[in-house]
Amino acid sequence: MSERASPRIIAIANQKGGVGKTTTTINLGAALAAMGKRVLLIDLDPQGNASTGLGVEDRDLSSYDLLIEGAKLADVTQKTKVDGIDVVPATTDLSSADVELSDNEKRIVLLRNAFSAADLRAYDYVFMDCPPSLSLLTVNALVAADSVLVPLQAEFFALEGLSQLMLTVRQVREGANSELRIEGVVLTMYDLRNNLSKLVEDDARQTLGELVYETKIPRNVRLSEAPSFAQTVLDYDATSTGALAYKALAEEIVARHDAVKSR
Repeated sequence: MSERASPRIIAIANQKGGVGKTTTTINLGAALAAMGKRVLLIDLDPQGNASTGLGVEDRDLSSYDLLIEGAKLADVTQKTKVDGIDVVPATTDLSSADVELSDNEKRIVLLRNAFSAADLRAYDYVFMDCPPSLSLLTVNALVAADSVLVPLQAEFFALEGLSQLMLTVRQVREGANSELRIEGVVLTMYDLRNNLSKLVEDDARQTLGELVYETKIPRNVRLSEAPSFAQTVLDYDATSTGALAYKALAEEIVARHDAVKSR
């Protein structure tokens, strides 16, 4: 039997809030898990919404301990109610990370070092849910990642908001992580009844080309309701348009990876 390959490490980031970043992290992870993939989710957002959305109550050890206190990854990782997904939860302690790390010479490579010291071969994917800012937490994720997945809300000025993130990605690529790539851009909160969504899609595809996934995540009340029940949308309503969209996105991402491997 061949040795298990390392996982794909993906930062899910957009410095603009309210674009479906955490929703994408949770539900894409759940859709991949439903395909038999093993997923580790690192919650790097001080709000801890990804942790809440997965029903995590025990947060005695968190991503704060991983980054600030130097805890081992295995010690801060816990199983979730979703078969196939493990999580490193977040707490509000992370909100002080920028200040606490300001004098640390290794402040941008802490997460990468934590990954290097851990055995990640049990996982197919590692997702990092970044805060809605280009803080040290986000930079740590970018330095540790193979690629960045960007949720892009289908609204006016959406593309303009990407410019700073793309600049940060370029700076990280030129410095601490030359292998960093854009995994893809997923259109979120897409409204078929709204001409603006179609205009944003056309603009995104013209500007970003094949980086934009074919799958679009619709506005869907089930996606909004599921976190309040501490569930993924696949568990809450597997037949909803939101659940079906994340299943399609997971299949598209796996197909892209398989195509790259076969070259």
